[in-house]
Amino acid sequence: MAMQQAISSTSVRKAPARRHDRGRLMQEAAMLAPAVILLTLFLILPFLLSFWTAMTNQPLVPRPTPVRFVWFNNFIRIFQDDLFWTALWNVSRFTFWIIPAQCGLAFATALLLHQKLPFRNLLRGMFFLPAITSMVVVCVIWGTLFQYPTGPFNQILGFLSGGAIQPIDWLGDPQWAMFSLVLLSAWQAYGFQMIVYLAGLQGIPDELYDAAKIDGANVFRRFWHVTMPGLRPTHVFGLVITTIQAFKLYTQVAILTQGGPKSSTETVVHYMVRAGFEEQKMGYASAVSVILFVIVLVIALIQRQLLRRFDV
Repeated sequence: MAMQQAISSTSVRKAPARRHDRGRLMQEAAMLAPAVILLTLFLILPFLLSFWTAMTNQPLVPRPTPVRFVWFNNFIRIFQDDLFWTALWNVSRFTFWIIPAQCGLAFATALLLHQKLPFRNLLRGMFFLPAITSMVVVCVIWGTLFQYPTGPFNQILGFLSGGAIQPIDWLGDPQWAMFSLVLLSAWQAYGFQMIVYLAGLQGIPDELYDAAKIDGANVFRRFWHVTMPGLRPTHVFGLVITTIQAFKLYTQVAILTQGGPKSSTETVVHYMVRAGFEEQKMGYASAVSVILFVIVLVIALIQRQLLRRFDV
């Protein structure tokens, strides 16, 4: 009898607990629903549609002939196209150059503006201004600066060297074209990373610098043993974001070089857009977009591992 009463009382306690768990699960599902819907609409569904299109010979403009499945032929043709490998090599080269240029410029500027300078906030706004300027406008302005042979850059080089340095065809010479795009892109985007570095510098406790001073550390040692470790997550964030943005390089190429000269500035995104809209091969372009998605996904996974490793 006592056992039956104990079982009955236990069942009575478990019933509200199950109702409570069910209610909590419904609340969690309701909170997750918007994110799941947005991810499905703007990430999963577009990727699936791109992958499906990549398996067909879908043209940009509908034709009388029906669209048919070509399976993995588009991917095979891409990997057999030397221009695609050139584009991938160019964007890798661009990434390798712009990471130290952009991150280094942002870091140096943040260190300078972190000091107690007069008009510090005004200077921060001025240095951040390129980041909010349209890339199209930036390309038009820098296109004028790069103008050959009488552009301002060539005029300055000629003046400083006393005429020893001949005018450089910044955008028309294969040896200089990618370097010119790196300069332009680093200048336009470093302001955003400067703000991130400033936030990282402000997050380092002053007590660490005071303790280092008491221990007799000079400026260089405080920078190396306090500032640099404190900015480790910021360095990782800047590295990963710059890499992902570099692989999506398009606007500068489309406006200034059109992938030239001699394909020296061709990029994966420009290659994809040209295949889709100029050559009207949407299936082929979709296959390129799938490959680019996989590349960016791999970079994101590396980011995740780095963030875990540095406990960010």
